[in-house]
Amino acid sequence: MTKNRRHIGTWIGLLLVALIIGIVCFILLYPRNPGDAKSHFNALKKHIFSDQVLAQINEELAGNYGRDDRIVFLSLCDGQERASVVKGIGKTLAVAWAEAEKNANQMIADKGLHVVWVKADIVTTTQDMPATHLNKEMAEGYGPFFLRKGVACDPSFSLAFLESEMNGNRLYRYYSESQLQIAEIDDTSSRLNRTNINNYLATYYPDIAPLKKIPETVTVFSTIGFFCDENNDVYDLYGGTGPESGRRIIEEVNGPLVDDILLNASRYLYHMIKPDGAFVYGYYPILGEEINNYNILRHAGSIWSLINLYRMTHDESLVPDINAAIDYLLEGFVIYKDPDVAYVVERKADEIKLGGNGLTIIMLSEYMTVFETDKYLETIRHLANGILELEDMETGRFYHVLKFPEYSPKTAFRTVYYDGEATFALTRAYTFTQDDKYLRAAALAVDNFIAGNYIQYRDHWVAYSLNEITKYLPEPRYYEFALRNAVDNLEIIFPRPKTHPTYLELLMAAWQTYERYQESGLCIDYVDSVDLEGFAETIYKRAFHMLNAYFYPEYAMYMKYPDRMVGSVFIRNDRFRVRIDDIQHFIGGFYFYRLYYEDIRAYLSDEFIQTIHNQSSLIIGNDSNDSGEGDLEEEES
Repeated sequence: MTKNRRHIGTWIGLLLVALIIGIVCFILLYPRNPGDAKSHFNALKKHIFSDQVLAQINEELAGNYGRDDRIVFLSLCDGQERASVVKGIGKTLAVAWAEAEKNANQMIADKGLHVVWVKADIVTTTQDMPATHLNKEMAEGYGPFFLRKGVACDPSFSLAFLESEMNGNRLYRYYSESQLQIAEIDDTSSRLNRTNINNYLATYYPDIAPLKKIPETVTVFSTIGFFCDENNDVYDLYGGTGPESGRRIIEEVNGPLVDDILLNASRYLYHMIKPDGAFVYGYYPILGEEINNYNILRHAGSIWSLINLYRMTHDESLVPDINAAIDYLLEGFVIYKDPDVAYVVERKADEIKLGGNGLTIIMLSEYMTVFETDKYLETIRHLANGILELEDMETGRFYHVLKFPEYSPKTAFRTVYYDGEATFALTRAYTFTQDDKYLRAAALAVDNFIAGNYIQYRDHWVAYSLNEITKYLPEPRYYEFALRNAVDNLEIIFPRPKTHPTYLELLMAAWQTYERYQESGLCIDYVDSVDLEGFAETIYKRAFHMLNAYFYPEYAMYMKYPDRMVGSVFIRNDRFRVRIDDIQHFIGGFYFYRLYYEDIRAYLSDEFIQTIHNQSSLIIGNDSNDSGEGDLEEEES
C-alpha cells in the first residue's frame, strides 16, 4: 500500500511538473492579445502629441500638404515576419491617429500578432501625377530602390503603400543600372509592378481586392516617421525623400554610437560562421533568399574583421570560430606549387587569384599581431612568394589570375583591387619575416601606382598599402601619393549618393598616414598644404551617410525576415543585398574612424555637423555612371 501511494505521489508530481511546463510554454508561445501593443501606442502618442513634436509636424504640414485631412500609417512587426501596415484618415491628426490605432488593434487580433516594434508615419507631402511620370523620377534618381516615395493608387488613399513597402516588396518596376547608364527610359511605361502589388496583397492582406489595372494618375507622398522599439523607446526618423528617409535621427556620429554599430555589425558577421568554418555568404532580404555562391577572397577579408572584433572585446568565446574559419581557408583552399610557393585557389572557378594570396596574408598577419603568435609565419612567407611569382620585377605590375591546376596564365588583369591587396600583403610579409625582398617588391609596386596615376581609382587597398609601406620607407613621394589618393578625390567622394563603404576605409587609411607624417619630421609642400578641415568634413560626411546602409529595425521590419537582418549592412541598389564583404568593409571603415574620431572631431565645427544632419539630402550628382556600391571587390566568377 505504501509502495502504491509512493507511485501515485510520483505520478502526481510528474503531472504537476508537466502542467507547470505547459503553462509556461503557453504563456511564452501563445499569441498575445491586442493589449500588448498598447504600451507602444501610448509611448508614440505621448511623444508625437507633445507640444514640441506636434509643432514640428504642423510646420511640415504647412509646407507642401494641400489636403484638408490627415493620414497616419502604423506599421506593426513581431520581429520575425514582415511588418503589417494599417492607416487612419481623419479631419485632425488626433482623429486620424485614433482610426489608425483602431485598425491596428483589429489587425493584431486578426493575425494574433505579438508586437515588438511599431512605426508611425504621418503623411506630410502629396502630389498627384500621371503614373508615367514615375519614369522621370527614376531616370533622375541614383538607381534601383532609390525612389523614396510612397504611392496611393487613388486620391482617397484607399489603396496606398509606404515608401518602405514599395521598396521592401519590389512594388516599383525599376530600371536596371545599365539601362540608366544608357538612358534607356520608356516614358510611356508604368513603373508600378501590378503583379507584385497583387502578390503582396494576397499574401499579407487577403481581404483587400486585387488591383485590376494601374491607374493613370497616382498620388506620391512622403512622410515624417517615429519608431518605437521593444523597450518602448521612441526615435524620431528622418522624413522627406532623401537618402536618410526613414532612419532614426542621431545627434552625432560619435564614439559611443560607433561602438554600438561596430559591435552589432561585427557580431552579426560572427554569427554568419557555420560549424565547418565557412560563412553564410549573404542574403537578399526582400524575399529572405540566401545567396547561393561563395568567394574565398571575401571569406579571408571577413575573418580580418572578426579578428578586430576580438581586439575590441577580448571575448575568448570568439576564438574557436575564428580559428575554424581560418582552418576552413587554409585546409581547403591553400595549395602548394612547390615547398616554398603557395597560392589560394578559388575552387568553384579553378582559378588562382592574386587577391586571394593578398587578403589571406593580410588576415593572417592581423591574427598574429592580435594574438601575439607566429603560428602562421611560414604560411605567410609561402603565400608572399606566390605573389612575387606574379609580379614583374622590372615594372612592378602584377599578373592577376592563373589557371588551376595548370598554374598557367589566364587573365592579366581582373580588378584594380588586386594590386593594392598584393602590395599591402607584401609589406605585411616584410613586417613579420624582415626579408627585404618583400619590401623591395612592395616598393616597386607603389612606384607603379604613382606612374600609373592610381589616384583615379579611389582604391582603399592602395590607401592601406601606402599607409603600411610608409612605416618602413618614409619616402616623401610615398607620403604625397598617399595623401593625394584621398585628398585629390574629396570633391568626388563627399557627395556620392550611394553608401560606398570602401570610401571611408580609403579616407581613414590616408588619415592614419597623415598622422604618421606629422611625427616623421619631414617637410612636404603638398602634405603641409592639405585642407585638414575639408578632409575631416568628408570623413564625417561619409560616416554619417554610411549609416544609411545599416539595418536598423525601422528598415529591417519591412523585409521578409526582419530578425535575420537587424544589425547587418545592406547594399540598397542590389535589392538590399547583405553579404559578408559588405559587412567587412563597413566594419573596416568604422573601426579606424572610431580609433581616430577625437582627432577628426577637432577639425569639425558644430555648425557643420548640424548642417549635415539637418540636410538629409546633401547629395549632388547622379551615381549611374559610377562603378556602383555593390562592386566592392570583383564580380562573381
